[in-house]
Amino acid sequence: MAEARRAIFTVSMRYLDDLGTRTPYSVIGLGTWQFGSKEWGYGAGYEQEATRLVRRAHELGVTLFDTAEIYGFGRSERILGKALEGIDRDRVVIATKIFPVLPVPPVVQVRAVASARRLGIRRIDLYQVHQPNPIVRDGPVMSGMRALREVGLVDEVGVSNYSLERWKAAETALGYRVLSNQVQFNLLNREPAQKLVPHAERAGRVVIAWSPLAQGLLSGRYDAQHRPANRVRALNPAFLPENLDRVQPLLGVLRDVADAHGATPSQIALAWVIHHPRTIAIPGASSVEQLERNVAAADITLSPDELSALTSAAEAYRPVRGSAMITGLVESLLNRR
Repeated sequence: MAEARRAIFTVSMRYLDDLGTRTPYSVIGLGTWQFGSKEWGYGAGYEQEATRLVRRAHELGVTLFDTAEIYGFGRSERILGKALEGIDRDRVVIATKIFPVLPVPPVVQVRAVASARRLGIRRIDLYQVHQPNPIVRDGPVMSGMRALREVGLVDEVGVSNYSLERWKAAETALGYRVLSNQVQFNLLNREPAQKLVPHAERAGRVVIAWSPLAQGLLSGRYDAQHRPANRVRALNPAFLPENLDRVQPLLGVLRDVADAHGATPSQIALAWVIHHPRTIAIPGASSVEQLERNVAAADITLSPDELSALTSAAEAYRPVRGSAMITGLVESLLNRR
C-alpha cells in the first residue's frame, strides 16, 4: 500500500472563507479528544506530542482546533491551550463544547468561563452544545449562549449530534445563527449527507465531521487478524472480527483509489468527506506524520466515478448488528483478557 506518497509539505489548505467569521475555517481541522484521555492509550508522554501536533497543524494551515470540557475532564482544553501559546489568535479558531447536564443560563455561563480559563483565552471562537439534552429543550441553553455572545466571551455558537429539526429550533431559540452542527460523518455513516449538508449549503452553515475515519477503521490498518489494542476501539462493534471481514471490499476500493492518487486510504476517506459542500473534517492524530497525511487530504480532488465507486462500496457494507453484535463483542472482550 502506498504510504504517504503524496507530498505533505506543500499542502494548499482550503478554507470556508465566506462565513463572516474572524478567521476562515480550514476544511481539515484537528480533533483533540485524545488529548489527556487515557482511554486512547497514548501514555504520559503524549502531552509533548500534542504540542508538536498543534504547532505543526498551524504551520500547515489548519485553523480549526476542536476540544470539549469532557475530553479528559478538562485536560484536553488545558493541553490545547498550552500548545497554542504564542500563536496569533487571529489565525486560529478554538472550538470547545459544553455537556448539557444542567443547561440553564447561569451554569452555561460559568462553564464557558471555566473552559476559557483552561484554554487560556478571552474569547471562545465556537462554543458548541455537545449533545441535545433529551429532556430539556434548547431555550435555556441558548439563553445562556446569547448572554455569552453579548459580553464577547463567545463569538459563534454551534451544536453537536443534532437532527436538522433540532438544529433549526436551536437557532430560533438563540435568535442568531447556530453556525455549525458537529456530527459523525464518514463513509460508513453517510446520513448527514441527506439533510444536514444540503441545509448547510442553503443556509450558509457548516457541518463538522467527527470520526471522519470511523475511528481508524477506514485507514485499512485493521483486519480480523490485526485488531486495535486501545479501549475505545476495542469497545466499538465495528472492530469485531466479522465486521472487519465484511468491510474489506470497501477498503479494497479505498486502496485502489488511493493508488491512483499516490495517497493512502485514510486520505481518500477524508477527501470523500470534505468533497461535500460546507463540510469540515476534524480527524485526530497520534503523531506528526499522521497529522501531515491527514492535512494533505485537502489537496485531493476525487472524480465523479471515484466518488460513486466509494459510495457504492460503502452502501454494500452490511455490519453485524443486534444480538449477534453483542455476543461477538462480549466474546472479543473475554478473549482479550
